[in-house]
Amino acid sequence: MERKIPFDQYKEHIANGRFYKREGKVKQVIGLTIQVEGIKAFVGEICDIVIDSKRKISAEVVGFSEEKVLIMPFGELSGISPGSRVIPTGKCMRVKVGDNLLGKVLNGLGEPFDKEKIYLNEEVDSYQSPPNALTRRRIDRIMETGVRAIDGLITVGVGQRIGIFSGSGVGKSTLIGKICRSSKADINVICLIGERNRELQNVLDIDLGEEGLKKSVVVCATSDQPALVRIKGAYTGISIAEYFRDKGHNVMLIMDSVTRFAMAQREVGLAIGEPPTTKGYTPSVFAMLPKLFERAGTSEIGSITAFFTVLVEGDDFNEPISDAARGILDGHIILSRKLAAQNHFPAIDVNNSISRLMSQIITDKHSDAAAQLRDIMALYEESEDLINVGAYVKGTNPKLDKAIALYPEIMKFLKQKLEDRSTLEETLEWMDSLFNVEKGE
Repeated sequence: MERKIPFDQYKEHIANGRFYKREGKVKQVIGLTIQVEGIKAFVGEICDIVIDSKRKISAEVVGFSEEKVLIMPFGELSGISPGSRVIPTGKCMRVKVGDNLLGKVLNGLGEPFDKEKIYLNEEVDSYQSPPNALTRRRIDRIMETGVRAIDGLITVGVGQRIGIFSGSGVGKSTLIGKICRSSKADINVICLIGERNRELQNVLDIDLGEEGLKKSVVVCATSDQPALVRIKGAYTGISIAEYFRDKGHNVMLIMDSVTRFAMAQREVGLAIGEPPTTKGYTPSVFAMLPKLFERAGTSEIGSITAFFTVLVEGDDFNEPISDAARGILDGHIILSRKLAAQNHFPAIDVNNSISRLMSQIITDKHSDAAAQLRDIMALYEESEDLINVGAYVKGTNPKLDKAIALYPEIMKFLKQKLEDRSTLEETLEWMDSLFNVEKGE
């Protein structure tokens, strides 16, 4: 019997196949961007810039200018010369994931810091869409942080996204370190974006320790890294958190800081010709923030409880990034420089902080106690100047008399040492006991 050969199949394969590799060459370097001619590539595609036979630099396509492709390298520009070969890979950036990531420290591109080989059998895109809004589970459980001011008065739910807003040197990194040590999440994913080099060692040795690191993944893109690597660090971290969430885990994501991420995107945007807006931030910054934030939260089987820190420039809590983040997130924790100067740790300004989901996840008794504490603190702070100068006469206002009696005990409740951890039950018991303090004690 004569066998028929499927020539049509081979003909189609030959017609549609690519049997050559197209290369371009560097035409111009302006600031952070490299102009390349001779290639066709899509935005987000990874290209290799060949320096010599032993060295090449990876870069990403960030835009176009007429017939030229604009790329930005993940490394330094040194060694790149006019005519350097540029080879498109046809792929966008992907992050390798797997259970073997636990206990590891990665750079912004998802590679191990110590160059140790990690055997990972899965890859995910660094740019992914958030879970469908209709498939997200409702947030109905409390995420204990071990911080009394948060658990008692700004209660956070499992799967909530909350911002920690503060100026420089007010205790932002110290607070997230305490949350890392005390949380009951299954897995921690910690992203240090644009922070100091020494912060990494602090996180490993002080905040996590040997036991904490075993259930954590740390992604670090420090301030000396190129802007593109700092941006990728944020997406790498949240992609890893999504991987563990999709396996059914309750993940805690800490990103320090969103402001450095926004600054890195501003660098990229300005370099490719985007028009600057408020404080020089480009429109792409405000488009990327909600895409980043919305990837956290609950899914059908798991959750990402996210703490995003926002470094407030000049202690202006209405500056563009703070304002944008506050409008997207499910709550905000404000750290006060005044409280920090009084050696009050954590320096949380309770009355200016809010958790938008608190009323949905706490009991009525907890809600009443928190409301009373807030009322007492607000009344005392409103009259603090009169009290301090001795102008207030005891007995004039019974509510204020009660506030004056309780205020020292409330401050004792809100202040916490670094090593001091309170369970939710202990926090609620302490809140109840505050109202048993007799007048004059």
